[in-house]
Amino acid sequence: MALRALWLLRHDPAAGGTVLFSRRFPTVEIRAETFNGSTHVPVPSDSAFLKALLFELRLIDDHIFVEHRDTCTRINHSSVYSVRTEGGDLWPVLAFQKSGLIYACLPLVEETLEPRPPLLTVSGLSQGLALLLGIVDYISPSRKNEAEMNAKIGQLRYLLIQACPLGTPLNTNIRSLNSSFDDIQEMPTDENQPAWRSNTYKGKPQVNVCITEKVKCMQYDKRDVVDTWQVYGAVNCKCDIEGSAPNVTLSLNLPTNGPPLQDIVVHHCVTSVDPAMLMSSSAEPLDDSVYNGPYKFPFIPPSDSFNLCYYTSQVPVPPILGCYQLIEEGSQLKITVNLKLHESIKNSFEYCEARIPFFNRGPIAQLEYKVSYGQLDLSREKSLLVWVIGQKFPKSLEVSLSGTVSFGTAGKEHPTDYVCTGNTAYVKLYFRIPDFTLTGCYVDQHSIQIFVPGKPKITASRELISSDYYIWNSKAPAPMVYKTLFDQFASE
Repeated sequence: MALRALWLLRHDPAAGGTVLFSRRFPTVEIRAETFNGSTHVPVPSDSAFLKALLFELRLIDDHIFVEHRDTCTRINHSSVYSVRTEGGDLWPVLAFQKSGLIYACLPLVEETLEPRPPLLTVSGLSQGLALLLGIVDYISPSRKNEAEMNAKIGQLRYLLIQACPLGTPLNTNIRSLNSSFDDIQEMPTDENQPAWRSNTYKGKPQVNVCITEKVKCMQYDKRDVVDTWQVYGAVNCKCDIEGSAPNVTLSLNLPTNGPPLQDIVVHHCVTSVDPAMLMSSSAEPLDDSVYNGPYKFPFIPPSDSFNLCYYTSQVPVPPILGCYQLIEEGSQLKITVNLKLHESIKNSFEYCEARIPFFNRGPIAQLEYKVSYGQLDLSREKSLLVWVIGQKFPKSLEVSLSGTVSFGTAGKEHPTDYVCTGNTAYVKLYFRIPDFTLTGCYVDQHSIQIFVPGKPKITASRELISSDYYIWNSKAPAPMVYKTLFDQFASE
């Protein structure tokens, strides 16, 4: 359960790629040579790795067909890649993109690489993902300030000494660590206290659990194109409990006939898990043999907030069905949008709105419209319509918008898009439903077991949030892209 190397990269389509940070672990590399034997592939130089990874991710030379990368028989269902280098195929490289940065690491595989072992047996993958997500959480708030981001990247080397000593991830909450050697805390004297519990809480025991599900969707309203949607869930925990190594057991439950949880990845503080929970993959069709709960997680919680697990699920229907039509009538555009809330969805939103952007055109000069429910607003730059539906759909669960739009002369300040040319256009939905999950997944507060003195205060909540929820114009061509896990991280 160790990492051979870790990288933080930047990709700029105009300027190319840059290595912002890299860290190699020579002791782990020696172990890799021993475990992998003749199948061992050395870690290339940073510049060679950068070029090879950008090529593998189709961020460069994407207009060229390369059989080993682009063949239809090689569809990647995860963010684990085989990167072709001069020394051979480097595997398993875990990489994903977020906000213009690429986060990557190379976990240690404690066996020969030929034939390649199943991903579930490579324990370093889940730890590597948790560490990369910790770095994302540490870097992301400073993305808009270049100087602040560079300062944080400069501190990463010191932080990784604490978080990942000798290549072994121990504490993935990078933000909770100290950035200088002078302030590094001594290791706990209690031999039972795990490294990820950096301090001991004093007070009344309390546990907060929140299940957050994000639903992604691409709807086309065309007979020859299949709509796609997927649910991604995360279970966040904050456990304020006394003791150096308190034991907590939490169970996730599903309603009868609820879709099973798949692609489960657990935090490294989980002490044991039923292997059947980890075997279900969204890359394979569902059948009656798929494990469907309860999902039990015994763990020793870190001191700070953390994500206990991640999962996906294949739900039968999207929460909101939509149809968008945009056609040209002379110098005007005629638009029609129909939305319907599925009857199984809780009709209680914190917010719900549909945004209708217009690219490669001038400002909206004239707008005539009719809405059956809610209100329509025009953005300040006059290139976006915002349909505020509000906190509830009407009793019919259906709403509609129709109207005509005409535009003025386009200027440099108006938005452009390489995909949305001609009448190719979309409506994007934004919504949040509190106290609801699309899978029905929930935490039974009475099933949480905490082996400490005193009666703990337990708070459980859940929410459903839209993420990349698109409804494309059914009267024009629309992009159809196979969504990998890499694309999922890139869009969040």
